[in-house]
Amino acid sequence: MSTEAEQFERISTKIFQDSNAAATVVAEEIADLIKSRSKDGKTTVLGLATGSTPLPVYRELIRKHREENLSFRNVITFNLDEYYGLNTDHPESYYQFMWQRLLGHVDIPEDQVHLPSGTTERSKVYANCAEYEQAIEEAGGLDYQILGIGRTGHIGFNEPGSTRDSKTRLVTLDALTRRDAARDFLGEANVPRYAITMGVDTILKAKRVVLMAWGQAKAGVVQQAVEEEPNENLPAGLLQGHPDVRFFIDESASVSLTRIRNPWLVGPVEWTDRSIRKAVIWLSNKANKPILKLQDSDYNEFGLGEILTDVAPAYDINIRVFNQTQHTITGWPGGKPDADDTSRPERATPFPKRVLVLAPEPDEDILCMGGTIHRLNNQGSEITLAYLTSGNLAVPDTMARQVLSLMSEMEKELDQNLAEDFSLGKLASVLLEELQSTEGDTAESSHIRQVKSLIRRNEARDASALLKIDPSSLKFLDLPFYETGRYRAFNPSEKDQQDLVELLQAVKPHQIYFTGGLADPGSVAGVCFTLLKQALATTASEAWVDETYLWSYRGLAQEWPLFEIDMAVPLSPDELNHKTEASFQYRSQRRQFPLRDSAHKEIWQQTDELNRNTAAAYDDVGMAEYEAIEAFKRIQLSELLEG
Repeated sequence: MSTEAEQFERISTKIFQDSNAAATVVAEEIADLIKSRSKDGKTTVLGLATGSTPLPVYRELIRKHREENLSFRNVITFNLDEYYGLNTDHPESYYQFMWQRLLGHVDIPEDQVHLPSGTTERSKVYANCAEYEQAIEEAGGLDYQILGIGRTGHIGFNEPGSTRDSKTRLVTLDALTRRDAARDFLGEANVPRYAITMGVDTILKAKRVVLMAWGQAKAGVVQQAVEEEPNENLPAGLLQGHPDVRFFIDESASVSLTRIRNPWLVGPVEWTDRSIRKAVIWLSNKANKPILKLQDSDYNEFGLGEILTDVAPAYDINIRVFNQTQHTITGWPGGKPDADDTSRPERATPFPKRVLVLAPEPDEDILCMGGTIHRLNNQGSEITLAYLTSGNLAVPDTMARQVLSLMSEMEKELDQNLAEDFSLGKLASVLLEELQSTEGDTAESSHIRQVKSLIRRNEARDASALLKIDPSSLKFLDLPFYETGRYRAFNPSEKDQQDLVELLQAVKPHQIYFTGGLADPGSVAGVCFTLLKQALATTASEAWVDETYLWSYRGLAQEWPLFEIDMAVPLSPDELNHKTEASFQYRSQRRQFPLRDSAHKEIWQQTDELNRNTAAAYDDVGMAEYEAIEAFKRIQLSELLEG
């Protein structure tokens, strides 16, 4: 039975503080199952998934094998899916993924590992899939199936439209799924169009099913799968009704569940400043009234009568929330000197402030807070724009080819060799040949990655120049975890943390702007956020830290909801235009950001729309009308380090 708070949930859903806490529980269940069945002389049949979601589980299983003697000799595995057209040597094949991330580190016999074949002749695919189903049955069926969930709601590669009775089969990948995988394959053009996947019916036959989800990007589909009527347009929702299915999610992936989003609808609420503001802004939108026009009848009609009894009459609550919301708006993100800062989000002193803006990859600073950067710079703040990674993995081959072709052509046309035996043009020709010989292969050479790094560096310089930022204020850290890794396969080390510590100690910032706290922990933003936490923990005892305010921006194509905003920076039409022009400089990232309902919009258009929508949201609850707004949430250091 679900609790009162879970009354809208159709699938048992456990919320964990983070992915590691959830993974520990899943790994422990799998280990207990393996040991119990081995004791009885039986094999354990596991259904395995790929992607970044199950990685913490696999790391914990490897640890248990090495440190607790957990044996996999009596384990049989069946993987959910495989890209069709990739051989087992391809670095993005799921065969490689599984052997690199789990199977190659435990004592499982190779003949007990099963993955769908991505290279079966098309005429034989149907028969091969039937054989895969038969092999699962002959093994005794899946004892424990782990799943992730895609942003389309897919499980395995069962895309929207997959039926409840579907079996292992060849499928066409959804456009959003392919765009989400574009960075893994160095461009959407290189992503396979087809895959072999277990069917929904195959998954539903597993004795136990655990679906995991990390990061706020998955919150919407998790809520739909858990709370809405099951339908074939959201395959994960078809898990409803399975006798032993559970969702294990982190706090970021839980925010759209009713018990988290609107807790007053499911039971008693602890009324804090934040929860009161959240409820009243929700009510303002629900009743379609500005905050100051809300009446007792509105509170009662929409299920918020409890707040009138527990807190105060509607009039008093309205004034309180209106003032709180209004006080988040400031034209001085670095603090206004010689001004009363009692109701301002930032201190008046010290001034000017040393400001450190951290971007996981080049472009996130401009796209997410370019207007605020422009404002800070104009108002005299000492700005450092720090790009934590080179971003070279996100540069498509086509862009690198254009640059190298131009360099090679310039030498021929201008005849300006650097030396008789060496020239920039000749170097470009060599690299161009190297790129063309490996095109579509994600195992790029260091030379090609360096070229792509330089492309993004120059884009960052051009973008910041339009905001009048001193070029010496740009820092390119090129953290090693990124340079030596690939998407979904990052392994940060002490060197990454130390590089960030040295940056903090060099700048000694009064403000740090950062992102990634709500991202998948295995993503670039998620890894960078974890490294920042570690760096701040290392420097926490240093005197400058006491004067540092931590401001979090949400991330690409995202914004904080109104109730979580602690500082809202209005942008004039001119400032919005400056930001847009700066965003244009990231040519390598055009049409690279995947978003289902904005598939044909450039990323700068999505950002422009987001900033305008935030301003409209303030207007809707009764605030002054602005052209656009960038928003930030203040995070206390103690909160950051404990989270």
